[in-house]
Amino acid sequence: MLTTAGVGAESRRLDEARERAVPWRKWGPYLSERQWGTVREDYSESGDAWNYFSHDQARSRAYHWGEDGLAGLSDDKQRLCFALALWNEKDEILKERLFGLTNSEGNHGEDVKEYYFYLDSTPTHSYMKYLYKYPQRAYPYADLVATNGRRGRQELEYELLDTGVFAEDRYFDVFVEYAKAAPEDVLVRITVANRGPEAARVHLLPTLWFRNTWTWWADPPKPSLRQVGGRGGSTVVAASHATLGDRWLYVEGDVPLLFTENDTNTQRLFGTPNAGPFVKDGFHEHVVHGNPDAVNPAKTGTKAAAHRIVELGPGQTSVLRLRLCDVAPESLDAPFAKFEEAFAERLREADAFYRAITPPKATEDEARVLRQALAGMLWSKQYYFFDAEKWLREHKVDPFQSQGGSVSNVRNQEWRHMVNDHVISMPDKWEYPWYAAWDLAFHAIALSAVDVDFAKGQLDVMLREFYLHPSGQIPAYEWNFSDVNPPVHAWATLFIYRMEQRLRGQGDLEFMKRSFGKLLSNFNWWVNRKDRFGKNVFEGGFLGLDNIGVFDRSAPLPTGGHLEQADGTAWMSLFCQTMLDIGTEIAATDPAFDDLSVKFVEHFLWIANAMNRSGAEGMWDEEDGFYYDILRLPDGTATRLKVRSMVGLLPLCATTVFERFELERTPRLVAHFQERVRRFPHLLETMHAPAKARLGAGEEQYAYADRAMLAVVTSQRLRRILARMLDENEFLSPYGLRAVSRYHKDHPYVFHVAGQEFRVDYLPAESDSGMFGGNSNWRGPIWMPVNVLLIRALLNFYLFYGDAFRVECPTGSGRMMNLYEVAEELAKRLTRIFLRGADGKRPVYGGTEKFQTDPHWRDNLLFYEYFHGDLGAGIGASHQTGWTGLVATLIRIFGTMDAKSFLELGNKDAARREVSGQAAGKGKGKGGAAPPPGAADR
Repeated sequence: MLTTAGVGAESRRLDEARERAVPWRKWGPYLSERQWGTVREDYSESGDAWNYFSHDQARSRAYHWGEDGLAGLSDDKQRLCFALALWNEKDEILKERLFGLTNSEGNHGEDVKEYYFYLDSTPTHSYMKYLYKYPQRAYPYADLVATNGRRGRQELEYELLDTGVFAEDRYFDVFVEYAKAAPEDVLVRITVANRGPEAARVHLLPTLWFRNTWTWWADPPKPSLRQVGGRGGSTVVAASHATLGDRWLYVEGDVPLLFTENDTNTQRLFGTPNAGPFVKDGFHEHVVHGNPDAVNPAKTGTKAAAHRIVELGPGQTSVLRLRLCDVAPESLDAPFAKFEEAFAERLREADAFYRAITPPKATEDEARVLRQALAGMLWSKQYYFFDAEKWLREHKVDPFQSQGGSVSNVRNQEWRHMVNDHVISMPDKWEYPWYAAWDLAFHAIALSAVDVDFAKGQLDVMLREFYLHPSGQIPAYEWNFSDVNPPVHAWATLFIYRMEQRLRGQGDLEFMKRSFGKLLSNFNWWVNRKDRFGKNVFEGGFLGLDNIGVFDRSAPLPTGGHLEQADGTAWMSLFCQTMLDIGTEIAATDPAFDDLSVKFVEHFLWIANAMNRSGAEGMWDEEDGFYYDILRLPDGTATRLKVRSMVGLLPLCATTVFERFELERTPRLVAHFQERVRRFPHLLETMHAPAKARLGAGEEQYAYADRAMLAVVTSQRLRRILARMLDENEFLSPYGLRAVSRYHKDHPYVFHVAGQEFRVDYLPAESDSGMFGGNSNWRGPIWMPVNVLLIRALLNFYLFYGDAFRVECPTGSGRMMNLYEVAEELAKRLTRIFLRGADGKRPVYGGTEKFQTDPHWRDNLLFYEYFHGDLGAGIGASHQTGWTGLVATLIRIFGTMDAKSFLELGNKDAARREVSGQAAGKGKGKGGAAPPPGAADR
């Protein structure tokens, strides 16, 4: 399998960052793309974050908790920020940040209405490239709001291309590139190209500013920016900050500098006098409205911009070069002397880095998809700062007083211990400019391909004392930290540990030990809070599957009673298996973990039994061959909610394979398992046989290579579920697995209660319900993360069965495949979403002709939140490069291995890991290289 070892300069930078704390990651794309309309900036009484702090206010109002900008860069505490502002001499405002619709404005929820692309990035951000497409006509702000406001949920969104603002290609391509000459020396190249048929002017305002801390916190002295003399034909801004130190921004040429303060224009917003003559929107007033008094003639402030006006003929380009570093002008005679050489070198290094992690047999287009998917994830890092205690006090919530009135509705009151102060991988820096715990687990999986240290750190931070609740709950997301995300953190932790083994020959056992203790706390929270009656079945709420069920599963049911959730119980079964695997890994070198691991054998047996119990009230429906949620009514009766959805497929994911040597070195665990099933034989009757494969009627076969497997789903049930899952009239789309069976297109599931009708239809695209926000929809579209988990399950089943277990794929086709081949087929369909087909078009862009045929558009990729269940077109958040970045993982896995090499991988790994484990643990442990991504996170 491919590794990042020996890939050259970028690999050495990663090693330096890890081993010697060289700050290669200190400067990066850590600005949000939308700080307005977010929870942290919401100080309303109603909690209506989207409408309290609007886009219109953002240019004039200083933020409290973070900053945003266009193609932005900052240090890792977001003290000093850099971004680009633009003006086309037609817009009513400067283009300082991205525009989009809030949840109440869009007919399918919030949505960014801009075209921008993350084209490249290395993990240390030694090279980055970003593209923004800026119209030459006036930006249609009002039209977008009004037209989308008139459209209903049954209609398509009104997009920026639909407005005609890009007609005749009257726009600028604005490329922003960064290259690091040293950890504290960042080169910036801004290239503007006129794609239109006539000459056009554009104002470039690369902007440097300090995040406003002086208004909200009394202790830090106010930082400053000022113009100073430069050398080598440059204009220079000096930046001084009490903790960051001194920095200088060099601008090539004699370019005018503008200065103002990053302070709120209270006069404009609230009709009260400003604290001083210079405020945040000073550049807007000066450039757009020609007001010379809006900027500081003394050339000082906390916000500064170079102002360069460029006129370009058709097809012409212009370049502006800048440099942000810690070297003063008196020590830098020629700041741009080797500028282009440095850029060229960093690009060559980036090419080498990605070439080394791309499968040799990958096509040029597959390599492009892989690189842009990972670049998008690297660009989607964001500095996230939130001191919950301070935020709650500012909302007049006192921790020592009972709350009443309006303050009783202030969100996240039970999380006052929380202090978040890290760079975190975001699902989307515009639509979701906040972390989500289960998203982050999938982000870590994909990011481990390029930066296993950062991936590991992301999982680690969620378990720290200032994130993890004292009760053991992992915070879900800022709209409601107490909501419940699927418990996939342990699985991701084990995956990253195996990845590090593969890369470095030895995993980080201290990371595993540290994580295990916190994950144990989280596991106990689930057992104590989400198993309502101690029956080993779990509720959990909507569990990320926003709009997939009959009812809002996070609200009281209209029927009364409660739900026993097939997905919640399956997630907990996987949690058990993963904790058992982590515990046995640690116990190989630390026997104290034996006792803790036994706990998870016990839990798994009882959860699997509860999930698989027979009878009219069980989750398994023998007639349909599928799992369903159970609705328990107040009178004691129960009914299955027979929606064929991802809920019923997720039990397949509760599957973990153990190699023979792992069983041999954990005799106590094996003995405990055997004793339990001897005393309670019915426990074994309801789960998969751990050491045998039942391949057909009366036919049994011992597992391949004497492996063992813990799985909820038996062989017979697996066949029945796969018959539905691989049916193109049900779950199997040309582009992956649908979240809801297409069966419900003609057979909607309907439930009546108290004169109301609740129903689930198959909706392949946008939602017709605002259950969890306007664009929430698991009622048909294809979602990358659950597809990847199901592929993992198929691979684990294949490790156990080998080639002997074969199914028809697609159902009814007559084509028989082993389960590796089925997994590979699903991966091909998912990857196909982004690749050019025989007609030269990418399914992800559907019928949008501009993206399909225009050479300046067609190879710039967007990794959407989810995809049309029949056509593969991108839907939802367009820059959801978080979990959708997993497409890069799929390209790497199936581009490198075949079924035979995968099947033998565990045996080869066993030998390598046993040898290295003996060296590290004196004969009791395993270390060494781990399997490739997804092969056996087990």
